[in-house]
Amino acid sequence: MSKRTLIIGAGGVGNVVAFKCAMNSDTFGEITLASRTLSKCDQIAKNVKDRVGVEIKTASVDADSVVELVELFNRVKPDVVINVALPYQDLTIMDACVECGVDYLDTANYEHPDTAKFEYKEQWARDEAFKKAKIMGLLGSGFDPGVTNVFCAYAQKHYFDEIHTIDILDCNAGDHGYPFATNFNPEINLREVSANGRYWENGEWIETKPMEIMQVWDYPEVGEKDSYLLYHEEMESLVKHIKGLKRIRFFMTFGESYLTHMKCLENVGMLGIKEVEHKGMKIVPMEFLSTLLPDPATLGERTKGKTNIGIYAKGLKDGKEKTIYIYQVSDHEECYKEVMSQAVSYTTGVPAMIGAKLMLEGKWKADGVYNMEEFNPDPFMEELMVQGLPWKIRED
Repeated sequence: MSKRTLIIGAGGVGNVVAFKCAMNSDTFGEITLASRTLSKCDQIAKNVKDRVGVEIKTASVDADSVVELVELFNRVKPDVVINVALPYQDLTIMDACVECGVDYLDTANYEHPDTAKFEYKEQWARDEAFKKAKIMGLLGSGFDPGVTNVFCAYAQKHYFDEIHTIDILDCNAGDHGYPFATNFNPEINLREVSANGRYWENGEWIETKPMEIMQVWDYPEVGEKDSYLLYHEEMESLVKHIKGLKRIRFFMTFGESYLTHMKCLENVGMLGIKEVEHKGMKIVPMEFLSTLLPDPATLGERTKGKTNIGIYAKGLKDGKEKTIYIYQVSDHEECYKEVMSQAVSYTTGVPAMIGAKLMLEGKWKADGVYNMEEFNPDPFMEELMVQGLPWKIRED
């Protein structure tokens, strides 16, 4: 019986997921792309048809409304829902999946719309409801989180008896030519970067000031880059599932121009997420700023350079110290040639497709809510090699 797949979200990542699902249509069957903006869905569907030759359906939906989502699910009857909408909508989409008995996948964890905070607590709390509905929820099937979690699970399975330290290293060396822009949703990106950093060591979380800790890392095929410690959501689940772990940190690269612009915007209040009054109207500074910045979905055609994302792990194997570095390099221009999106969207969208593919094929299947590292990493790692995200390993 042919499968049915519903993708919610028509930004850059949604575009990549639509393309890659169409390229694997034998698995995904009838594909529907839905968002608030039907015109964006229709444009993506046209591009997919022109380039891949596969028809995908489109629909309009307000992902904030469980009622609208349930109506859409009942009409489409999907076997899996791939959520690439804003992380604010994670909970409503999950609740609709429970009501309709549909498997669920997303690429990032829940972000509180009124607080600069993101965590898995609200999604993990739905584990029992998913079990009762006999459906599966796969959380964070992007790159980081997502592939980085699988890299850690793969390292744990094949290279270590115990992993003691992990550094997750995210480098985007792309250049889009603008003085300042974000590579994905500005509200999410700027909230993430301007928040206090955190890392886990010896059983407790240690908080740092934004950009307080920096290291220079030599990224293969990119070179040396200043890399700053941030808090990132995959650490919250990895500390639960990687045995023997004593410390985990997350680093991301930023250029001097980006940091200068961000600091200036923060100093004048433009990164605020609470309403302010302007000429008798209520506006949220961060939302207003996002309307002024270039749409991340438009950056693909003009972005050049590479990304390099991976994990550097140290631990023990057969009583001896061991280190490995697992990483993946993508080229912005090559990604755009294939799916009309730059590498940041590509490296998030391809893993979302792979996670859903493994669910539909029954290779990853269990009732309840799970993070990526809880499943056998081998089939995912194999899919990365054939779906456009080949990875490499350096030992010791």
